[in-house]
Amino acid sequence: MADLRLGPLLRYADGSSATVWVETSRPCLAEVRGGSGARGESRTFQIAGHHYALIEVGGLTPGTSQPYEVLLDGAPVWPLPDSPFPPSVIRTPAPDDTVRVAFGSCRWAAPPDGGHDPVGPDALDTLAARIAADPEGERPDVLLLLGDQVYADEVSEDTRRWLAARRDLGDPPGSQVADYEEYTHLYYESWLDPEVRWLLSTVPSCQIFDDHDVIDDWNTSASWLADMRATPWWQERLLSGLMSYWVHQHLGNLGPAELATDPLYAAVRQSPDGTDELRAFAARADADPASVRWSYRRDFGRVRLLMLDSRAARVLDEGSRAMIDPGTADWLRAQIEDGRGDYDHLLIGTSLPWLLPHLVHDAEAWDAALCRGDKGERWARFGERLRRAADLEHWAAFPDSFEALAETLREAGSGPGAPATVCVLSGDVHHAYVAEPSWPGADRQPGARVVQLTCSPVHNSVPFHIRLGFRFGWSGPARALGRRIAGHGGVPRPSINWRRTGGPWFGNQLMTLTLRGRSARLRLQRAYPEKDGARLRTVMERELGA
Repeated sequence: MADLRLGPLLRYADGSSATVWVETSRPCLAEVRGGSGARGESRTFQIAGHHYALIEVGGLTPGTSQPYEVLLDGAPVWPLPDSPFPPSVIRTPAPDDTVRVAFGSCRWAAPPDGGHDPVGPDALDTLAARIAADPEGERPDVLLLLGDQVYADEVSEDTRRWLAARRDLGDPPGSQVADYEEYTHLYYESWLDPEVRWLLSTVPSCQIFDDHDVIDDWNTSASWLADMRATPWWQERLLSGLMSYWVHQHLGNLGPAELATDPLYAAVRQSPDGTDELRAFAARADADPASVRWSYRRDFGRVRLLMLDSRAARVLDEGSRAMIDPGTADWLRAQIEDGRGDYDHLLIGTSLPWLLPHLVHDAEAWDAALCRGDKGERWARFGERLRRAADLEHWAAFPDSFEALAETLREAGSGPGAPATVCVLSGDVHHAYVAEPSWPGADRQPGARVVQLTCSPVHNSVPFHIRLGFRFGWSGPARALGRRIAGHGGVPRPSINWRRTGGPWFGNQLMTLTLRGRSARLRLQRAYPEKDGARLRTVMERELGA
């Protein structure tokens, strides 16, 4: 008899269809059954000895909510026996529904069995507890996980012991994960957390990787990549990271129409063992990043989400350095223009913030000029060392891409059919803030409200001195210092201005956008410990557009 090893994860849901992801203990027929004729089934496919299925569920009716169960070879395996949680449901939106989008990033797996948590309550666990306590109350329509869903390079003590039982940690990469099997353990540790497991079974999710899903500072620079490729363990680590990401996260980002035309998904399902097909795909993604697009689009009624890969899509050559390759940039513009006027809100998901504190922005742009060789070879070597040590690799460290995105966002928010809001959603920096840009010149200011919304972490920490640095980075003196630093590198002023209009806020937290018609309301909630568990408290709430 097949068992349910991981999942179910409710990944996609529209008015008439949904997808549910599972991992099983052996090959089988995976089936989802809901009320009112909702059904779907799929044979599992095999990767590296593991068995998975992405079940497409049809027969759904817009504007309904119905419980579902999962069966393997006809035997029910979900809901779990004696589960303390309400039944998992598939909610399908009506065309004119309000859309609630919750988002955040950076989640260390919470300690098992309610053990001591040194970084405080997990915001996703706390959200799950709130929804479970009031199943008919407010809940997100979609959860955006903006990177670092697993930490391949910062494992827990439990995982370290598991790795030590498997291999000698004295050999590289030590206590970091080394291969596909070890990646699967990270997902078990994170997604078998009871609260998170139930949450992901009942709230659809969209996901994108960031650096820790593979390794800290992944694709920082060309010289960084050359150094990594010279190590004996890097190739297996990278290919395993991309393979496990495709299986656990990327597949569920795709809707039924995209899955039907995806050649890799077809090849993996048709093969008795799809490992070689998936490994070849990962190798191609490594050798020619522009040949693979991890970015994707999702529409939620009149809300459009464009999730950008700002890690694997980078161009690292110092002479043509870019955060996203030209093909991805073209794709972004095409998705904005497609059906222009058919959406009221545009969400751009990118794990790394576009707008940073001014001091940090100028330091990254200055460092990019040094690394490019603008001040000579000695300064270039210093710049590369500094870039790696200080993680200077956000959009500001790719100046041409920063400016190109500014112009793309201005165009997206301007002219006939422009949405009411253009929101850049990011994480990574272990705090939350709101920043708003402005374009000099009355004729260049877009009609839409453009905002940078940054929310991180879901469950992690930030040292006190880093908190002080982020607070200082937004100040007037810091801005003046940043301009002096940028002046040393001959860095021109950015074409836009921006200001912080909220934050910084620290703690384990989630932001939620509530989008109704052309109105948008933003809420930030932080997980606070209480005697009987934890609770999400509202830290900030405001209107963004109307």
